[in-house]
Amino acid sequence: MNLIGQLDARFSEASAPTAWAEVDAALAGATGYQLVTVRADRRPHVTPLVGLWTDGGFVFCTGPDEQKARNLAHGPHAAVMTGSAAWDDGLDVVVEGAAVRVTGEAELRRLADGFRAKYGDAWDFENDDESFDPHGQRALVYRVAPDKVLAFAKSPHGQTTFRP
Repeated sequence: MNLIGQLDARFSEASAPTAWAEVDAALAGATGYQLVTVRADRRPHVTPLVGLWTDGGFVFCTGPDEQKARNLAHGPHAAVMTGSAAWDDGLDVVVEGAAVRVTGEAELRRLADGFRAKYGDAWDFENDDESFDPHGQRALVYRVAPDKVLAFAKSPHGQTTFRP
């Protein structure tokens, strides 16, 4: 995915949009993210989590009884955020899209290998056709494919929108 962004002059001091390569690197290189899902009663739910930016989408896992999974059972809408807490440094990125379950033994093995490569033995998953850790605390795997990506540069400030 190599997208061309559109700078929103209403919210920007920057003279050019952030390059997709910079956004892609920020998403791939982050080790912490925040996930927003929507509860059945339409209230938002935000939680920090680990994940992978791979193949143009964000991958995460959650137990089937966790709030994230219960929310996604009611609707797939999700947003993923990563960035810096600093006001004037770094790049914040928001990915909006639908979270879709990932299944299949080969694909889940590839993703488990990705988690292990990124996070070490703390995220060392076995898998079957349906989930990570099938004989333990079972974790469902989801991918958020972006409908829209927002990049917020901070020095100078600039808001860039990408649409696949």
